[in-house]
Amino acid sequence: MTIFEVSVPATTGNLGPGFDCLGAALSLYNRFEFSFADRLTITASGEGADKVERDETNLVYQGIAKFYHHIDRKIPAIAFHTDTAIPLSRGLGSSATAIVGGIFGANLLAGSPLDRMELLDLAIAMEGHPDNVAPAMLGGCQLMASNQADGWEFCDLQWHQDIAIAVAIPDFELSTAEARKVLPKQFSMHDAVFNASHLALLTHGIQTGKASWLKAGLQDRLHQPYRQSLITGMADVQTAAIAAGAYGMVISGAGPTLLSLAPMGTIESVAQAMQQAWQAIGVTAITKCLAIAKDGTTFKTR
Repeated sequence: MTIFEVSVPATTGNLGPGFDCLGAALSLYNRFEFSFADRLTITASGEGADKVERDETNLVYQGIAKFYHHIDRKIPAIAFHTDTAIPLSRGLGSSATAIVGGIFGANLLAGSPLDRMELLDLAIAMEGHPDNVAPAMLGGCQLMASNQADGWEFCDLQWHQDIAIAVAIPDFELSTAEARKVLPKQFSMHDAVFNASHLALLTHGIQTGKASWLKAGLQDRLHQPYRQSLITGMADVQTAAIAAGAYGMVISGAGPTLLSLAPMGTIESVAQAMQQAWQAIGVTAITKCLAIAKDGTTFKTR
């Protein structure tokens, strides 16, 4: 019996000013195994395995169902296993990995009738926006914009090799819905122009590694000032990260994970400073130094 093993990277959305239009794939993975079976069988291991649904409400299964509905075929009996390394509700795209993993795995089981971009369209339709599912599927750092045909354009930004990434993941969750509730319905023209200019600068900083562009470009006025109140100690962690050599720090996705960019030689010190800053105010956090996952979703058979 053929088993398809699918690996989907974590993602970070927004990167400061790129609200809902910029995302990057990170070298932390959820892995899924798919095979045909006599009946639907769902098993799980790893981070948050006890929270994984074992029935048709499972998000991976919903991705499978979305795919088979799209190709107008009956959903076969499938067994799949989820091995999670990405913590849930932390702003690292765990839901996106489930959606992408389910759609991608179903395509393999069906004989790969759809190409990667067609699978991405299905994932966006499920997720509602592309900033996590696009880098999860395609890899790299993706800038996304709607086009005139009601679709999407994806611009793969070449991440400069000297820009390193540190994430600090606290021991509390923050739902995307809760993080959306604190955002205002309207923004000033001044703040809109601020974000447009800083996003443009950030995209050039990411590709060139120029320090001054990165330091300025990571600033945001559309979502982070409002979400900061939901993340205990964020200002302290940011001060510590910058003092340790970071270009800047942002909320990863909707949070509460915090992400810093720094020169390669200082990234370990930045990660340690972030962890210690949170620890000083009683918040337990784990830190990871990560790289950009260039390949996106991958698979192998056994």
